[in-house]
Amino acid sequence: MDDTDTRLLSELRRDGRAAISDLADSLGLSRATVRARMERLVERGEIAGFTVVTRADVTSAAVRALMMIGIEGKGAERTMARLAGLPAVQAVHSTNGRWDLIVDLATQTLQELDEVIFRIRNIDGVMTSETNLLLSTRKAGRR
Repeated sequence: MDDTDTRLLSELRRDGRAAISDLADSLGLSRATVRARMERLVERGEIAGFTVVTRADVTSAAVRALMMIGIEGKGAERTMARLAGLPAVQAVHSTNGRWDLIVDLATQTLQELDEVIFRIRNIDGVMTSETNLLLSTRKAGRR
């Protein structure tokens, strides 16, 4: 993958539905070159697929937070399973360093978030936690 492929991927991250002619113009390439590069990137697995971001993806949860959790002993798997069962939990990540888990939370209100945090802190094996509210989100490639 060269610099042109990297720039093409950047443009596609910004707008996955961009017309080939628009991509060609912004990259200074011919439409045939852009099409061929896209096909090659798909064949090689560099592009695994195309997706759509819906309004619900960006507006459904008014309150977002990341919760870092320290687990007692070897209870991470059990704790991850309990966390995954909570509706407010969007994702659970295992990690290294100070925290054992990072939990992506989404609720409609701060009160709901407070209730979820309280429930998580009462799960057996959760020894310590720290929660940070997400104030804004900028996804890679989007302005």
